[in-house]
Amino acid sequence: MNDRSRDIGPFTAKPDDDLIICRCEEVTKGEIRKAVHDGMYTVPEIRRYLRCGMGLCQGQTCGRLVKGIVARELNISPAELESATSRSPMRPVEMNIFGNEDDV
Repeated sequence: MNDRSRDIGPFTAKPDDDLIICRCEEVTKGEIRKAVHDGMYTVPEIRRYLRCGMGLCQGQTCGRLVKGIVARELNISPAELESATSRSPMRPVEMNIFGNEDDV
């Protein structure tokens, strides 16, 4: 979806806009919808702007939901949207674990 000249209409709040879609970063459905109406038409753009899909699960939980919301706002099929790059879920690791490689 690269046609940014297309008018998708004004942002109109919906009753379920306070629904949290990305639990890791606490991003709501309304924030995602508003980002689309502000001109972010791709999932990677929205990911960088709102950080949805950048928490501990790396989008494993919310990725498909975000894509579906963006597609509905643009009135296109989710298959037409590029997916964000998915990474394995990560956990913080203390630096002393890396420093003690001989102990392993």
